[in-house]
Amino acid sequence: MKNKDTPIVLLIEDSPSLALVYKNYLTGQACQVVHCDNGGSGIAVIEQTPPEVILLDLNLPDMSGLDILKFLNEKRLSCSVIVVTSNGSVTVAVEAMNLGAFDFLEKPFDAERLIVTVANALERQHLTHTIDVYKNKLGLDSFHGYLGASLAMQAVYQIIKSAAASKASVFIVGESGTGKEVAAQAIHQEGQRSEQPMIVLNCAAIPHELMESEIFGHVKGAFTGAINNRDGAATLADGGILFLDEICEMDLLLQSKLLRFIQTGTFQRVGGTKLESVDIRFVCATNKDPVKEVEGGRFREDLFYRLHVIPLELPPLRERDQDILLIANKFLLDFSAEEEKLFTCFDEQAKQLLLHYAWPGNVRELQNVIRNLVVLNVGEEVTAAMLPQALQGQHNAFNASGAEVQLVDQIAELNSPSGVIPLWLVEKKTIEAAIVFCDGNIPKAAALLDVSPSTIYRKKQTWDELAVTHSK
Repeated sequence: MKNKDTPIVLLIEDSPSLALVYKNYLTGQACQVVHCDNGGSGIAVIEQTPPEVILLDLNLPDMSGLDILKFLNEKRLSCSVIVVTSNGSVTVAVEAMNLGAFDFLEKPFDAERLIVTVANALERQHLTHTIDVYKNKLGLDSFHGYLGASLAMQAVYQIIKSAAASKASVFIVGESGTGKEVAAQAIHQEGQRSEQPMIVLNCAAIPHELMESEIFGHVKGAFTGAINNRDGAATLADGGILFLDEICEMDLLLQSKLLRFIQTGTFQRVGGTKLESVDIRFVCATNKDPVKEVEGGRFREDLFYRLHVIPLELPPLRERDQDILLIANKFLLDFSAEEEKLFTCFDEQAKQLLLHYAWPGNVRELQNVIRNLVVLNVGEEVTAAMLPQALQGQHNAFNASGAEVQLVDQIAELNSPSGVIPLWLVEKKTIEAAIVFCDGNIPKAAALLDVSPSTIYRKKQTWDELAVTHSK
């Protein structure tokens, strides 16, 4: 029986002697080890009392360990699986990782490696459980145009709710494609000014010489082309919200006029003399680091502190966990209906590729990727082969001939007299250094490099194949 609060480590290993060794390795650790000598009995234990961690031998007498991984996926069980095998093929490791395995151990291994790996798996389970508790407590998977149930987004929703009830200025920071305007719209819709207008100005899209007129308006004859009086955003947003997107792109001279406007609530149109008064709430956003912009003299410090009353930092997509699949599925269904296609889901390998890609373009990039694959492919299930090469982690450099590899090696040995080292070689050296630094612990190295363990296994396989080709 499982002791309360003691995590279970299920060992599925057909060799009694090895099972005894592994159990002895884990003696004294904060876990309860349960042993099964075949896949069938292992599945029975999993169904009755799902363990936190599974030590899984791939070569079982009644089935492959990969079948148990597939079973876990079908049942949507969140056990952390550590694959154990005497098969040194990296191909098997990649397949296991694509099926959701947490780590991969090749026999033989010592007690320290097993203890550290199990401890990492248990820590992962603890963090996952903590996140699930917060998700259940907060319970939002969508919010005013946002789609996401991750802990990072729950925090964003709570800040938006709190900020919406205030009159204070909000300063939104986030990478391109994270939904800064969506956040501004949410603040507007949640707040007391929701019935009043929200006017949006993109400071990066409007020429500097026209920006003052766009904000404050102008009078007839103020400049060439000003044939009539024109209301600016300040007048149009009276009673509501003025959203200044990419605020750090604003000209310094105009920043001083904006500061005066915020402080007094009054302004003059370009070419005018009349002082006008409005009631406006300011929300602004930038994809730059505003503190660095202030330090660099490109953004006024007094304006920054006047606007930076309620900070809201939007997380990049790569930090939003399963939100990636939630959003991808929504895009898939929407675009399939729009394009009259039959796609309904992603296969497991495609899911893993989506989850472990860095998404530098964030939600906007994900949207483009899904639309592209829907347009260019047919079927009901999206496979990994349908995804762009960038997501598959494939590089043409890995397909180089033996002569090209020899040339690359010569360049590296000569300290690259050309001054240029091939990107794939830099990547290889970086990954190898990270693995050494982490004492061979690939999941830990992957975490430090901000990639998935399966990506490292896949690249190692390619390098090994390249080395074999080179040696022939």
